[in-house]
Amino acid sequence: MNIFRRLGSLPLSLGDLPPIQIGESTIGHGRPAFIIAEIGTSHGGDLDAASRLIEAAAEAGADGAKFQAVFADEIVHPLTGDVKLPGGATPLFEVFKNLERDAGFYARLKRITEAAGLFFLCTPFGLRSAAMLRDIGVDAVKVASPEINHIPMLQEIASWRIPVVLSTGVSTMGDVELALSILPEETVVLHCVTSYPAPEEEYNVLCVPVLSATFGKLTGISDHSLDPSFIPALAVAYGGCVVEKHFTLDRDGGGLDDPVALTPRQFREMTETVRAVETMDADERTAYLCDRYSRQRVMAASGNGVKKLAATERSNYQTTNRSIMAVKEIPEGSVIAPDVVALLRSEKNLNPGLPPQMLAEVIGRIAARTIPDGTGLSWDDLLAVPEKQR
Repeated sequence: MNIFRRLGSLPLSLGDLPPIQIGESTIGHGRPAFIIAEIGTSHGGDLDAASRLIEAAAEAGADGAKFQAVFADEIVHPLTGDVKLPGGATPLFEVFKNLERDAGFYARLKRITEAAGLFFLCTPFGLRSAAMLRDIGVDAVKVASPEINHIPMLQEIASWRIPVVLSTGVSTMGDVELALSILPEETVVLHCVTSYPAPEEEYNVLCVPVLSATFGKLTGISDHSLDPSFIPALAVAYGGCVVEKHFTLDRDGGGLDDPVALTPRQFREMTETVRAVETMDADERTAYLCDRYSRQRVMAASGNGVKKLAATERSNYQTTNRSIMAVKEIPEGSVIAPDVVALLRSEKNLNPGLPPQMLAEVIGRIAARTIPDGTGLSWDDLLAVPEKQR
């Protein structure tokens, strides 16, 4: 039996979705998948290292290279402490601080990427890094899963009127709906599981066509599982138009995501597998994937298409996403001013606060008690806005 038909193959109506132009690549159903090498910060802030990574990604078959524009205080609080990452306990604020680079660095990174024949993508983490990317003239932008609820940043990006690639790990359907209500029409949605590494049996790859059918968007996969090609190939079989996978020259290279990234040889294996699958019809894909990976494995990773938090990412919800946190002590009785709070990831050592969409309601209220620096704000911390100030 053709499992892609039985499990719910791509609805024919989705073939009518308009393609999106990203650089010289046209993204859409019936076209080659756009493959992104997620280099992130694996270059360690060194342009020579970045050049080697970019060249290797191009040789491994990538269409684009994606980076991260890091400013520590846009992402986490200085009191965040050590965070458990694939490479072990990591003093995240300090690591991000050491990775900070100016606009000139990213402008050169963009030129190097384009000279290698790849499309330049970069992830901002707040309004400062977003403004920097706008100033260097990016032609598309990537929004990472934890920033899916960073409302001010999404609004800023939407004003640029350029294509957006949105990852949807550690999020609900409601989170995706809210983000898409802000972002431009030319937004590609990537299904994702925000766990490092992500178990392939939790990937629920049927979400790729379901998200497309639900929101009328082109979709794809951002894959954090360890197998180089399985989840990307399955996603493309279900109509995925974009594939993103972490990329490194050395899994022991010390980069934040290096332990779960693909080496050039593995990335080449992935791109060749994706290119093979996208030329097949549904029956051929079924035979190929079941023979190569086993029918049981394909069925398990396909899931049921119901978008929900995967078991391994549930504990990350709210702590990995953005919430309203104090960035200095707020004395009891003082007005909550814009400069005393920020939208940050609380991670596991700090408590998350109210969601970002409540920021306008929080600003201007009175502190019901002294709120320590690094605290996630709750309604119990706040008094109503005085009548005379309304």
